[in-house]
Amino acid sequence: MSLKSLLMPALSQRLLARERLLSRRVKAERQRRARCERHQVHYFHQVDDPYSALLAAQLPRLQDRYDVEVLAHVVPAPSEAAAPERAKLTDYSRRDAQRLAQRFALDCSDPLSQPLPQWVQRATGLLVGAVAEGRFVQVAGAISARLWQGDGRPGEDIFKDIPTLPATAAEAALHLRAADALRQRWGHYLGATLYYGGEWYWGIDRLHHLERRLQELGTARPGVADLMFPPGEDLREAARPLHPAPIDFFFSLRSPYSAIVAPRVFQLGRLTGAQVRLRFVLPMVMRGLPVPRIKRAYIVHDVAREAFMRGIPFGRLNDPVGRPTERGLAIIPLAEREGGAEQYLLSFMQGVWAEGIDAGSDRGLRKIVERAGLDWEQAKMALQDDAWRVTAEENRQAMFGLGLWGVPSFCVRDCAVWGQDRLWAVEEALLAAGDGSMDAAVAA
Repeated sequence: MSLKSLLMPALSQRLLARERLLSRRVKAERQRRARCERHQVHYFHQVDDPYSALLAAQLPRLQDRYDVEVLAHVVPAPSEAAAPERAKLTDYSRRDAQRLAQRFALDCSDPLSQPLPQWVQRATGLLVGAVAEGRFVQVAGAISARLWQGDGRPGEDIFKDIPTLPATAAEAALHLRAADALRQRWGHYLGATLYYGGEWYWGIDRLHHLERRLQELGTARPGVADLMFPPGEDLREAARPLHPAPIDFFFSLRSPYSAIVAPRVFQLGRLTGAQVRLRFVLPMVMRGLPVPRIKRAYIVHDVAREAFMRGIPFGRLNDPVGRPTERGLAIIPLAEREGGAEQYLLSFMQGVWAEGIDAGSDRGLRKIVERAGLDWEQAKMALQDDAWRVTAEENRQAMFGLGLWGVPSFCVRDCAVWGQDRLWAVEEALLAAGDGSMDAAVAA
């Protein structure tokens, strides 16, 4: 066992402890009061990002609900290292933003292509100008809506009645560089992000975490106790379609988001009668794709926050990158043959992401295997078979064929979504039975 494997569980448990997060929040508030500052929420906006367009339109509502000051920053797109498979990300983001808009009755439609570069440049100048004028919150939604509604008629200026003096190209470039440097210094890489008191919140998906924090701080206006965009509730009672479609669950053993969604997707399968088909892939870093440190740091803190909300153990980590992941994947075919794939996957994920088990050691992997009801001697034989590599590559190709590239991802019928926070979409697809009927015994 390496020194890293020995130290990582204890260090990560301390770093990701809920008590530490709450303590840091208290410290941030103490420092804010010492500076005699208002509650300031920093918003980072990427002009050609549909998630940013959704969130920008909600900033006036956020200010109406809470006694906060929103400070805006216009940022460039993330680097290639932080956003690999950019074309897939771009196309998926438009479709997913439309899905979110439909869920929350917001105004958004997929224009089927990115805005033209000249309109992005114009919008950037206007938005940077609005920041300088202190009017970003008031006009950003309208500017973004015009940008994403289409190209307008030939010769038409789609921003002609926006009451904002645009920044020059040089001013806009200077602003973007400074905003990007600030975003990196504070620890993020994406647009559509909110930063408050040392903590990041991405898109309308994580706004509920910020709202709860603001409510606990007493900044809510009178009568505000609900959430603008509450997280999806998991299905709690059986609701079985007559012909439930299978759930293709694309995951990586090194993905903490995969770890915290695994028990939820299996529970969804049980309640709907849907088969969960395991479609494992190699982690991005083991496929030669870089994962920047700033991205890794944000992800583990975000996962810890999401896991706490769902009541899922997480935080005592022993990163299974490399040999531990390969050994873990080699045993999945055995677990499937023995009818124990669910138990094995849950045992592995909990072991490396919540208990600090070193799956690269025989002692650690044996514990994971045996508590899943599998035979260790058979597991040791399975470790000698590399056939899983072919399956992992086939699964990766299938995932890419769906327009997806990251994990966890899911596919039910014609619904293909990415992210542990899209399980509500999987549930909706399952319950929208093709023949519109439900199991009579369950429905009764």
